[in-house]
Amino acid sequence: MNLYILRHASAGTRRANPVVDVKRPLDKEGKQQSILIGRFLSTLNVQFDRVVSSPLKRALQTASLVANETGYEGKIELTDTLLPNAALQKFQDLVRSLQHYENVLVVGHNPNLPVFFGTLVAPAGRMSTRFRKGAIARIDCTRLPGTLHWLVDPRILRGIYSKATKRSRPKTSRK
Repeated sequence: MNLYILRHASAGTRRANPVVDVKRPLDKEGKQQSILIGRFLSTLNVQFDRVVSSPLKRALQTASLVANETGYEGKIELTDTLLPNAALQKFQDLVRSLQHYENVLVVGHNPNLPVFFGTLVAPAGRMSTRFRKGAIARIDCTRLPGTLHWLVDPRILRGIYSKATKRSRPKTSRK
């Protein structure tokens, strides 16, 4: 199974009141990041068999936008296992339950997402990874520990796509 771990995209500033913070949506930059990630995955011909998301609004919006860009037509599964305060054991159980799928996208939050990532790639040792908002990693979980294929930050994608859209030669008239 290829597990794609995605931290939700930019959603502005965290709210002090946790009840209000649960409903915090993506901001304009977050929507652009999500679409960019989706296009990146689409360019790699990634098609998801399953998309699993935290039930918080910003994670669900990120999952929806990425799924839409990659042509995913199934229902997005919501689970408390990907909430910011979720337990590691529940995440490991989730990964085991998804083993029969080929490509799975999970969308969650800091601070637990880097911990979950670390246990998949380096379960015996401690692995410190910084997951910025909108960062995505691909891990081959056919055997555990998994094999990290790549980890991409949205700033890298933005830089690549902005360079690709610029012309290498100046436009000349053909009169």
